[in-house]
Amino acid sequence: MSHSCCDPKPTPETVKAGAKDPANCTDSQVAGNAVSHSNEHSGCHSACCHDHHESHQADSAAEVNTARFAQGEQHQWQILGMDCASCARKVETAVSRVSGVCSARVVFATEKLLVELTPGVSPQGIVDAVHAAGFKLKQQAQAGKEGPKPGPASRLGKYWQPKYWQPLSLALLMLLAALAPASISTSLFTLATVWGLLPIARKAWALIRSGTPFAIETLMTVAAIGALLLGETAEAAMVLLLFMLGEQLESFAAGRARAGVSALMALVPDKALRLNDGQRQEVAASELHPGDIIEVAPGARLPADAELLDASAAFDESALTGESIPVERVKGERVAAGCLAADRLVKMKVVSEPGSNAIDRILHLIEEAEGQRAPIERFIDKFSRWYTPAIMLLALLTVLLPPLLYAEPWEQWIYRGLTLLLIGCPCALVISTPAAVTSALAAATRQGALIKGGAALEALAHVDTVAFDKTGTLTEGKPEVTLVESLTEQDATKWLRVAAAIELGSHHPLAQAIVNHAKEQRLELPGAEAIRALPGMGVEGRVDSQNWRLLAPSRLPNLAPELLQRVTELEQQGQTLVVLCDAERELLLPVAIIALRDQLRAEAAEAIAKLRHLGIDSIMLTGDNPRTAKAIAEELAIDWRAGLLPEDKVSEVAALAEHRNVAMTGDGINDAPAMKRARIGIAMGGGTDAALETADAALTHNQLGGVAAMIHLARATLSNIRQNIALALGLKAIFLVTSLLGITGLWLAVIADTGATVLVTANALRLLRKRY
Repeated sequence: MSHSCCDPKPTPETVKAGAKDPANCTDSQVAGNAVSHSNEHSGCHSACCHDHHESHQADSAAEVNTARFAQGEQHQWQILGMDCASCARKVETAVSRVSGVCSARVVFATEKLLVELTPGVSPQGIVDAVHAAGFKLKQQAQAGKEGPKPGPASRLGKYWQPKYWQPLSLALLMLLAALAPASISTSLFTLATVWGLLPIARKAWALIRSGTPFAIETLMTVAAIGALLLGETAEAAMVLLLFMLGEQLESFAAGRARAGVSALMALVPDKALRLNDGQRQEVAASELHPGDIIEVAPGARLPADAELLDASAAFDESALTGESIPVERVKGERVAAGCLAADRLVKMKVVSEPGSNAIDRILHLIEEAEGQRAPIERFIDKFSRWYTPAIMLLALLTVLLPPLLYAEPWEQWIYRGLTLLLIGCPCALVISTPAAVTSALAAATRQGALIKGGAALEALAHVDTVAFDKTGTLTEGKPEVTLVESLTEQDATKWLRVAAAIELGSHHPLAQAIVNHAKEQRLELPGAEAIRALPGMGVEGRVDSQNWRLLAPSRLPNLAPELLQRVTELEQQGQTLVVLCDAERELLLPVAIIALRDQLRAEAAEAIAKLRHLGIDSIMLTGDNPRTAKAIAEELAIDWRAGLLPEDKVSEVAALAEHRNVAMTGDGINDAPAMKRARIGIAMGGGTDAALETADAALTHNQLGGVAAMIHLARATLSNIRQNIALALGLKAIFLVTSLLGITGLWLAVIADTGATVLVTANALRLLRKRY
C-alpha cells in the first residue's frame, strides 16, 4: 500500500520525554508518559520529596523513542499585502483548493504561509494561487532552508507602491472633478470611480475564483457599480476613497499589533564572530552549531543560545524577560539568544542548534498560538460566513420588495439597498476578536509571558483557582542543608561525609544540597559503591565496606519516641528531613538527621496577594511531608495538599475542576500530567521541557507574579472583545435603521463601516499600552 501525505507512515524519531508532537501524540498519551516516567523514579529520597524528582527523571529518562508520522513536504513563504486576520483566511482558502495540498495555514502575526504538499508536487501551484487571490510572496523556504531574500528597496520604491498611490491618485482625480465646471464634473467623477474601482473589482474577481465570493471587495464593487448606474458618480467615488483609506488604517493597525513579534524577530543578529584556532571569523548566525566559540562585544546581542566561558558578565535580558535590570551571569551559565552583553567583551560557547534558539522557540509558540483560536473567535468566524450572504439577500429584498409590492420608486430603493449592502460589511465584526487577541499576545510577550493562543487566553480569563507546585514554583528549588545532627557519639561530620558520598553525582536537588554542604565544609569524600534508588523510599549505597541508607522519616517504622519528637519539631519549622541509617543489621539503625530547607521565592507572598486581589483562590500541591507543607502554606495563607505522587496531583486537580476553573502552575516533569488535566497549565520559565510543552502558558522571566499579570491581561482582553463586538454590531444596527429610512447614504455607510473598524482596532491596541 502506498502512503501519501494523508496516509502517513510512521518513522522512528527521538523526542523529549513528555513532549507533545501534534502529529502523533494525544493529550492523554502525553500525560500518561509523564506519569509513567515520574513514577519510575519516584523514590530518589522519599514520598515526601516528589516535587524534586524531575532531575533524576531527566537523567534516567531524558529521551524516549516515539513513532512520528512523516507526512508531506513542508514549505513556507512570507506573505505580503495582508491587512487583517480575514486576509489570512482568504489566502488559506485559496491555497487549500490547490491539488496536492495536505494542509495550509497562515500565521498572521509573522505573515507566514505554512503548506504541506504531497511529495513530488510542485510548489508553483501555491505561488500561482496566492497571486491569483491578490497577494504577493516575499520569499520561500523548504525543509528548514530559507530561499533568497529580496535586495534592499530604494527610498522611492518604499513609498511609491500601489497601496499608497492608488488612494492618492483617486483623491487627486476627485479634487479635479470637484473644481471642474459642472459640464465635465460628472464625467471626471465617473472617470475617478472607474479608476478607483478597477483594482478593487480585479481583487474581488480573484477572490471569487479562489473560493471567497462574499469578501468586502465584492460588496464594494457591487455598491460602486450600482451608484454609477444611478448617476451618483461623486458618491460612488467617495465610497471607494473611504474604503481605500479604511484599508490603510487596518494595515497600520495590523502593523502595530505585529510590532512586538517583529521586534522579537529582529533581536537575533544575522552575523556572528566565531573564534577558530584563535582567529576571528565573521559568519552567518545560521552557520553556528553547538560547541562553536563566539565573541560578543558589549552592546551586541547573542546570535544563539550560549554558555558563558568568562568568569562573569552582565546581560540585558529585558527583551525576553521584561526585567529591566541587567542580570549578572557566572561561568557555565546559559544565556538566551537575543540577550545583550551589557558591560564587557565576552566569550561564549554555542549550545543551540540552528533554528532552535530561545527566540526561535518563542516564535514557534506564537505560530502555534494562532492556531489555537478562542471559542468566541471561532463563533464569530462561523457567524460571519453566513452573515454576509444574509446581508446581501436582505439588500436584494430591500431593492425588490417595495417597488414590486407597493409600487415604490426603483431608484430610491436600489440606492437604499446598496447602502444596506455597505452597512452590512462584516469587517469590524470579523476583526473584533483577532485584533484584541493579537494585541494581548504581543503585550504578554513584551512582559515575559507566552500564552499559546486565544483559547488559552479565554481559559485564563475564567480561572478562579490556581494550584501551585511547591518546589521550584513557590520555592526557589534550591534547598540548603540547615542542620546535620548526630544520633550517636560520633561527630556529625562523619555522617555528612557518608551521606554526601552516597549522593555524589546525583542531580536530585536534595542530593546536590547535601554534596554542596560537604564541599563547603571542605570534607574529603570517601568512595561509594552499589548506589541505587529505592522506589518510594530513598537511596542506598556502600561506603567503607558498610551499607548505608538515606530515607525519609516516614519510611522508618518504630522510631524512638524522642527521635519522633525531634523529627516532628523540625518538620513543623518547614524543614525537609532525611535520616542516615546503618543498613548492616535487619532493623535499620538511625545514626544522623539531615535537615534541609527550600526558601520561599521572594515574590511568592506578593504574587499570592495579587491573585487574592483578583478574587482567585490558591492551593499548594506537593509531594513533601504534611508538616513542612503546612508551615510553608501558613506563611502564604493558602490551602495545601501534601504527600502527593504525580498521579495524586492529577486526582486533586480533577476534584477541584469539578466545581472550579483551575490553572495548574509548575516546573517539573511530574507537574505535566496535572497541568494537562487542569483547564489551563502554566509553566515556570526555568522548568523542564515536558512542563513547557504541556503548558498552555509559560513565564520566561520565572517570576511568580507573572501568573496574576497573565490572568489580569486575559480578563482585560475578554472585556475588550466584548466592547469590540458591541461597537461593531451597535453601529451597524443604528445605521441599518437609518439606511432603511433613507436618512443616511452611501458615503455615510462607508464611514460607519470604516469608523467601526478603526474604533475596534484602536480599542484593541489599548491592550499594548498597559502593564499588568
